[in-house]
Amino acid sequence: MISLLYSTLLLLAASHASAASDKPLKPCTIVSPTTERFFDLNPLQRLPPSEDSKKKKEGDDGSWHARGYDYGANFTINFCGPVVEELDDVQDLDKGLWKNVSAFYEKGGKQWAIGLENTEPIFRGRKLILNYTDGSLCPSSSKSSRSIESREIITDPDDDEDEDKPKKKPSKGKEEKNTRRKTTVISLLCESDPLAKTSISFVAAVDDCSYFFEGRSPFACGGVHTENQALGPGGVFGVIALIAVLVYFIGGYVYQRTVMHQRGWRQLPNYAMWAGIWRFFSDMFIILTSSCARFMPSRRGYSRVSLGQEHGRRARRNEDEDRLIDNLDEEWDD
Repeated sequence: MISLLYSTLLLLAASHASAASDKPLKPCTIVSPTTERFFDLNPLQRLPPSEDSKKKKEGDDGSWHARGYDYGANFTINFCGPVVEELDDVQDLDKGLWKNVSAFYEKGGKQWAIGLENTEPIFRGRKLILNYTDGSLCPSSSKSSRSIESREIITDPDDDEDEDKPKKKPSKGKEEKNTRRKTTVISLLCESDPLAKTSISFVAAVDDCSYFFEGRSPFACGGVHTENQALGPGGVFGVIALIAVLVYFIGGYVYQRTVMHQRGWRQLPNYAMWAGIWRFFSDMFIILTSSCARFMPSRRGYSRVSLGQEHGRRARRNEDEDRLIDNLDEEWDD
């Protein structure tokens, strides 16, 4: 019986956990497929300052910055959101997409986007990766697009029909296929020191088109997904208490019925104790209701008078009965 109760509770907990795991994750969160740890990168996102918000600590204003060293430019990056800075002249990118730029650098007085915002981190084995794509055009793409447009079809000078035909232009699909845009790859590593601040550093750039960064943060260490927990501390205590109560009642019932051969309510464990408790509460209920009834106002103002008259009638009726009995006794004596 006890094992059946345990198995039932375990099935309920498993069903609750499976239902919780089916819920979609929030943006910029992920669960590791190998360690099943939960990662939330939302605290790394820098938000634009507002007038109503409190003053931030020194060094927390603006987006994250990474020194480019020998690259000749410094990088501005934000996690899981656009950069805080306002962009005014991003090269090779529609103006409507400027507000979605999550990484850029300034070089030669111009701004170059190296990726648009992305709220879906991924795992490469045990490595936590955040990719930004669709930035400004790569230098090789711009040259190739210009070279494609300047090419001409070589024709035979002896063939007059070929000279009369219009020159072929490259198709739009081929041009888009040859277009490459700047991308960013950020590898996030765990910083075990809880007092350490998040940092990001530039690693390398390939053909001025792909940029690699390395970030270190305590938020990249992962933890337990609180929303997927089947039971909290209070729930665990409640389950233990429920099991104890069920074991007490069911075990006592089986003992009283099979060993003591009790029937009815006496099959309950410690029937005398529970019966005494029930009588105590029932007596208290009667006392309270009767005491409350005394303070309730009467429905009619002449109720006391009517009660007094009825009492007088009962007294006269008793006197008449006594007089009749005395008369009968006297007649019987005669």
